Amino acid sequence: MAAVNDFDRLARRLRACRICRDAPRFGSALPHEPRPILQGSPTARLCIASQAPGTRAHASGIPFSDRSGIRLRQWLGLDEAAFYDATRIAIIPMGACFPGQDSKGGDLPPRRECAETWREPIFEALPNLELVLLIGQYAQAWHLGGDFRDGLTRTVMRWREILSSPQHPRILPLPHPSWRNNGWLRTNPWFEAELLPVLRDQVRTMLAPDLEEPAA
Repeated sequence: MAAVNDFDRLARRLRACRICRDAPRFGSALPHEPRPILQGSPTARLCIASQAPGTRAHASGIPFSDRSGIRLRQWLGLDEAAFYDATRIAIIPMGACFPGQDSKGGDLPPRRECAETWREPIFEALPNLELVLLIGQYAQAWHLGGDFRDGLTRTVMRWREILSSPQHPRILPLPHPSWRNNGWLRTNPWFEAELLPVLRDQVRTMLAPDLEEPAA
């Protein structure tokens, strides 16, 4: 019960956080009303360590409620009901709020204040995680530390080494499922041919007991 209370308490505090608007430590203040978005439960086995909500997630309050979410669910082999089951899957972005856009219409990087304030206590309140998916370079740099080297592509190419390393929870680096990365996927066909089947098998094996239909 304590773990449940810890996570729920932290999640409530994070959702009420206004640091990046009212007391920014890195650059200018967030130019809009913060809307921190996360999903989780201390019973979650899988964590999606994502980047930051986009414009649609900011509007809806639901993580990955856009085309990136459709692709990510395809990668995982999950439908919406399974994906949004917080008792099994945590979604913890590097920045819990939509960070705004640059002059070209691209999303800005996640706010650094968020991870430095909330990431460690949130993960401590997720004791049952078995696998953490590192979506994009910001999550990879944070969670891998010195093992994040030579950029995202080289890091994802080392996925077998990273996944099999003796750590708990296990870690698997992935590119962002944004449609802006279509070119990356075309030039790196090994990702869909080699990594995705393993990812789907890992997710299916991990969540299978929870997905079984109850006996009649």
